[in-house]
Amino acid sequence: MPDSNAHPGTEPEAMGSGGAGSAPAEGRTDESRFRVYTFFVLGLGLLAAFAVGAWLPFHGSAKLWWIGPVLAVAFLLAEQLGINVDVRSGISWTISFTEIPLVIGFFVAPFEVVLAAHLVAGIGTLLARKVAGRVLYNAGAFLLEITGAFAVAGLVHLAMGGGPTMPWVAALAGTLTAPLVSTLLALAAVRVLRRRMRVSTAIRLTGRILVVGFVNASVGLTGYLVIASTPQAWPLVLAVFLGLTALYWAYSDLLREQRDMEALSDVSLMVARSGQQAAARPASRGEELVGGVDVREWATIAERIKDQLAAGRVVLRLRLEADDPMRVVVAGNELPASDPANDDPLLRLPGAHVRHFRITEANPDVRAALLERSAQEALVVPLRSANKLLGVVEAHDRLSRWRGFGKYDVQLLGTMASHLATSLDNRRLLATLRHDAYHDPLTGHLNRPGFQQVSRDPLRESAEVVVLRIDLDVFSTVSDALGYSWADRMVVAAGTRIRGALGPDVPLARLEGASFAALLVDCTVDDAHRAAERLRVQLSEPYPVDRLSVEANAMIGYASSVDDNGEVDVDGLLQRADVAVRATRGGEEVRGYVPSMGQIFLRRFQMVTQFRQSLEDGHVSVHYQPKVTLPNRQVQGVEALVRWVHPEFGRLGPDEFVPAIEAAGLIGVLTSFVLEQSLKRVRKWLDEGLRISAAVNLSVRNLSDDDFPAKVQRELERFDVPPELLTFELTESGVMSDPQKALPILRELHSLGIVLAVDDFGTGYSSLAYLRQLPVDQVKIDKSFVLGMGTDLGDLAVVRSIVELGHSLGLTVVAEGVEEDVARDQLEAMGCDVAQGYLISRPLPEDRLEAWLQARTARSPGRHSETVLTLLT
Repeated sequence: MPDSNAHPGTEPEAMGSGGAGSAPAEGRTDESRFRVYTFFVLGLGLLAAFAVGAWLPFHGSAKLWWIGPVLAVAFLLAEQLGINVDVRSGISWTISFTEIPLVIGFFVAPFEVVLAAHLVAGIGTLLARKVAGRVLYNAGAFLLEITGAFAVAGLVHLAMGGGPTMPWVAALAGTLTAPLVSTLLALAAVRVLRRRMRVSTAIRLTGRILVVGFVNASVGLTGYLVIASTPQAWPLVLAVFLGLTALYWAYSDLLREQRDMEALSDVSLMVARSGQQAAARPASRGEELVGGVDVREWATIAERIKDQLAAGRVVLRLRLEADDPMRVVVAGNELPASDPANDDPLLRLPGAHVRHFRITEANPDVRAALLERSAQEALVVPLRSANKLLGVVEAHDRLSRWRGFGKYDVQLLGTMASHLATSLDNRRLLATLRHDAYHDPLTGHLNRPGFQQVSRDPLRESAEVVVLRIDLDVFSTVSDALGYSWADRMVVAAGTRIRGALGPDVPLARLEGASFAALLVDCTVDDAHRAAERLRVQLSEPYPVDRLSVEANAMIGYASSVDDNGEVDVDGLLQRADVAVRATRGGEEVRGYVPSMGQIFLRRFQMVTQFRQSLEDGHVSVHYQPKVTLPNRQVQGVEALVRWVHPEFGRLGPDEFVPAIEAAGLIGVLTSFVLEQSLKRVRKWLDEGLRISAAVNLSVRNLSDDDFPAKVQRELERFDVPPELLTFELTESGVMSDPQKALPILRELHSLGIVLAVDDFGTGYSSLAYLRQLPVDQVKIDKSFVLGMGTDLGDLAVVRSIVELGHSLGLTVVAEGVEEDVARDQLEAMGCDVAQGYLISRPLPEDRLEAWLQARTARSPGRHSETVLTLLT
């Protein structure tokens, strides 16, 4: 029959103290409901006992003085030999043998004696198991069980005609009534306590109880009848009883394994589901999180473990970070108010296996720890990831077994703890990945995706939000001069200054390079402008880098959500703030976005989206600027320069559309177009007997394309152009931005026989260190130095140094920006090899270039049967 001491396990358990909160009002309401239910059951039991006692005759005899105690002992033994099987919702079903003394009691004692024996045995068992909190309820249940049994037996007896002796059919029917009454009372208690139990589970449990009760009653009845008629047959009856007990033990083990597997599956699913919820949503207001999960979800997991172990209390102590305190979640009886000491022995257990402590067997330190928890026994298992302690699981005082926790409980808790430890470790890794996905690894501030995420709610809830975009214009200079490690230090210092100026609560992100963004909530445009001015002053103060002091200049643009009636998203605000930053280049260093600035982005967007169509329509063309050798002034080659005549915007300069094309990832298309047009032009010259090379500018993105050398080789083979008639020009910043990535591409191009030139040489600082490593053939002196040679002795010295350096390394030196005869003569005197500039010719379209060659050059035979073009003076 259902064990009466199982019912206390159905009491509502709430989170205790220690960090998880106090018992909710719902639990207190359930307790009040159960208290009313207890008095109802007890009152009904007393009334039923008086009624049945008055109805059934009492036949006293001297034998009752020893029959009563023997029955009490029999009931007590039947309770202690019970085989426990746990049922969901805290109910435990015990396969006991109380039906055997009960069915015998119908034949040997009156109602009052059997009732008293059962009450003494049942209440004594509860007190021995220290579950006195439900004594009144169980006393009422005991009264109704025995009262119902004798009432049914008496009715059946009367239906069979009455008589001096109890018919065995009436005794069997009455005995089956007792477990049925107990089961119905337990199911009603589950309902009163608002615990969940499926109807199918209740029906299945009731069926099992009736079957087992019928078997027990039949064995007891048969044994009594056999011994009554043949006393010498008692060994046979005992053997049958022992065999039945062995079968019950085996059956209980199977049920226990099934329930353990279900519980383990439930806990695993709860942990996995809570992990998915932690990854899917941030904390909302009022939620207390442990490991990214609401405490209530951990309480559900703890409650399930408690129910399966039939424990009075389960405590989860969880810690994800080494320096964080342990967070405590309690299911069951509340913990005492005092927190465990730092040297608590239950929290300093080595390994990751389960320990079973009993207060009667523990050493003084463990005994003191158990007393602090008001526990008589405990299962304790640490949760570890490698050597890191993630938490501790404790289970206190098993309720539904008289012997306390057993080996099955130890095994189950160990397996559950392993799943919890794995889940916590995975969630810690997930939290790290999520943090890395939304934070900049250098500064620790948000990155662009993180900034977009944290800005959604303020944009939706606040009346006015302002986005600041902060750019430092010294980043590239520091990178070139001192290297990226020093530039990174400057970025970190700038981020620290911004955080100090704006405060810890303002969302701050590093976008790229030395560009930052900040979100000002409930801020007017005037307030944002004043904040930006103060921030610019602080950011423009010198930065101590090693033993140097680097001067910096900050430019800040901002955009407000009210510019578009508050309907703009964070990407739109960032875009507008970026437009405002670009507008600061006109002189002001702090600018707010105005709608007229939006035309800039519209123009760039149209350029990017219409570029491919413009290529097909012939709006994009290639112009060529001749280069001549010094001092013989022969046309050595041309530089291919792209031009775009837009149908709406008119003539566009490369400085305007090439950065937009490059940012949109279309630079490969542009390079392929210029390369094709240039090789086609070189092929025409070869057909005319002219060996004139073409120089094509490369982008840093071309140098990150591993397939680029193969594409170039295919184009050379397609037009049958010797590779030495193709020159690729690269800027210093392009090569130096990622030398490790660019060098293999450059070496592969150089191995094809293509000429490589470093463009704008002299404007950077790092190229001198890398120049010997680069497989280049030419250096081009930046035109800013060439134009200043006539008036600035410093520029003259730089040009002379570059010429000498280039020649010492065996390189051809090309000077661009030659616009005056004096500059040409100075370059010729220095030994410069090639000149290019307006003095020779402006960039010309293909047809005008042919006319220029016809009018400005003289043709003469060269050394290798080719025709040489010499510039006319």
